[in-house]
Amino acid sequence: MAQITEIKNQQKLQGLALQLDKIIHGDCLDVIKILPNESIDLIVTSPPYADNRKKSYKGIPTNKYVQWFLPISYELERVLKSEGSFVLNIKERTADGERQTYVLELILEMRRQGWLWTEEYIWHKKNCYPGKWPNRFRDAWERCLHFTKQKRFKMFQQAVMVPMGSWAEKRLTKLSDTDRIRDESRSLSGFGKNVSNWLGKKYVYPTNVLHLATECSNRNHSAAFPISLPSWFIKLFTEPGDIVLDPFIGSGTTALACIELDRHYIGIELMEDYYKLALEAVDSHRRLVAAVRRSNGKHRRTPESDKQMSPRLL
Repeated sequence: MAQITEIKNQQKLQGLALQLDKIIHGDCLDVIKILPNESIDLIVTSPPYADNRKKSYKGIPTNKYVQWFLPISYELERVLKSEGSFVLNIKERTADGERQTYVLELILEMRRQGWLWTEEYIWHKKNCYPGKWPNRFRDAWERCLHFTKQKRFKMFQQAVMVPMGSWAEKRLTKLSDTDRIRDESRSLSGFGKNVSNWLGKKYVYPTNVLHLATECSNRNHSAAFPISLPSWFIKLFTEPGDIVLDPFIGSGTTALACIELDRHYIGIELMEDYYKLALEAVDSHRRLVAAVRRSNGKHRRTPESDKQMSPRLL
């Protein structure tokens, strides 16, 4: 009987595996195993944190976290395209007065699996939760670990450029002779800058620190990240029409970002309450995006429609 049930479950998953723009209710490891090799352009997700939020999301014991995640990362590496990226939003918890090391251990083990730890982005939570502790301050940042399968991967840096800022108006008005050549750092670090290169520019490349507010509205999910977080990475690592996978999609935030940015998505969620919540959010957001685009008289996204669809993007 158990074997028959398992076969039926696998058949059900196989029917869903190749369907885009769907959120699948199930265990992510079971679902990912059915996905074809190298079929995903970007994976962006925030898995359950170790031992956190047990009442709303089953926490993974700290000492078993790496063991639990490695089979998942193995399958993610298989389904990701060779030029694709994997962004993992995660943060070590504190226990017994010190930070735990399971995230660092996970990075090392994933490198042994064949992943390249290409970069680490920092999400600075501008409105982090207040509090006071005897041995530390408020936790205002989380890791966004960037993994790839090879050194050459898809990256569209111009898609996430930021305004120069008001400082440029005064600073670039009068340039010295030194400003017009590469000025080497006085610290002999090898770094240098040519200030005149900024003349005529309105936008510049950002840093690897993302200053974004947390998801204040919560949407009945205890750990929802803001839509601006997946949106930033989706713009950076994909093109319209690409496929984005979130194996722990929760209340559906990554899917909402994909709808706004004209990307396909596949979401997976184990918890039934969050799965239903994500379906409702996606349905509502599709109608909102369609209404905004109709009101603009266009099918393409514009800066103005972005602001109407997602005020949290800025």
